[in-house]
Amino acid sequence: MSDTDRPDVRSRLLRLIRRSATTVVSPDRFGVVVALVVLVAYLSYSSPYFFNPENFVNIGVSVALVGVVAAGSTLVMISGGIDISVGSIVALSGICAAKVTADSGSAVLGVGAALGVGALAGLANGLIVTRFRVSPLIATLATLSIYRGATFIVSEGNAIAATDPFFLSLGSARVWGIPIPLLIMVAVFVVLTFVLVSTDIGRNIYAIGGNPEAARLAGIGLDRYRVALYTFNGLLAGLSGLVLTARLGSGQPLAASGLELDAIAAVVLGGVALAGGIGSMGGTILGVLVLGTLNNGLTILSVDSFYQYIARGGILLIAVSLDQVNQARRRRPISEGGRWLPARLQRRPRALEPTEGHQ
Repeated sequence: MSDTDRPDVRSRLLRLIRRSATTVVSPDRFGVVVALVVLVAYLSYSSPYFFNPENFVNIGVSVALVGVVAAGSTLVMISGGIDISVGSIVALSGICAAKVTADSGSAVLGVGAALGVGALAGLANGLIVTRFRVSPLIATLATLSIYRGATFIVSEGNAIAATDPFFLSLGSARVWGIPIPLLIMVAVFVVLTFVLVSTDIGRNIYAIGGNPEAARLAGIGLDRYRVALYTFNGLLAGLSGLVLTARLGSGQPLAASGLELDAIAAVVLGGVALAGGIGSMGGTILGVLVLGTLNNGLTILSVDSFYQYIARGGILLIAVSLDQVNQARRRRPISEGGRWLPARLQRRPRALEPTEGHQ
């Protein structure tokens, strides 16, 4: 790379960082930022064990699983879909990873099994939605049960131990003092933020969710994108299943039960519209951090786990209510430019100035 190219690369990187930052601190998510700050302040005051670096690392590790799943769900929901089978995909991928590793003695094959099973499960979801025109909610509700049943069949209802040192290191080892699960989550969010903010693929995903008919007329392959998004979402769920199994030291058939609700709550709390077309990875990060901080704080304060279920349900209800309020506020006549793309990506036509021949 020449010296003349370096300033251009730096300027493009700075532009990407600025644009990514605006997705976190935009007005739609200002309330979530305030809620996170208030929550951290209250927990810091209530417990001497909360505000310390090691506990923040613990929060990061605890949210890594739901964070990776929520990142994939963000793409699917921005495109106008939804996937509530991800918890079952996580469990099925984890069981397959543990079984293949135990049977073959190869951690590499186990990793491949987790990612492959997750991608295939996501591909099946995408094909059901696009080929058979089944509602995404109904389709993934059905596969949630199917994949969970397949998990019990593969495992015969028992946990499958994972003992390979390399495999286990994926859930417990640290690089530069940072746990690998946390590094994986950060890497996923960085890459997907770049895709959404700076590529045609990201703009097409917004277009599909905001106005599918306009996107089709613009030449975007709707079904092709949807199948790819569901497949990629399944791949990330498989990655989460791999990490979860490595952390637990075994594949559990009941693992990740209810994970899909946590992921959806984080995504919607972060500003992704249930109707599609609006949202960002930055907002999803905020939603994940709010949920992780809340769960960590309740545990530190020794709040009974039953009340934690109520708290998570309340968060989901608040998130959906905020989505409805935001949709009503954003709604405006089509004559004013519509909203088939988020505001930051809309390009309003300039008013045409009359020429001399048409005055």
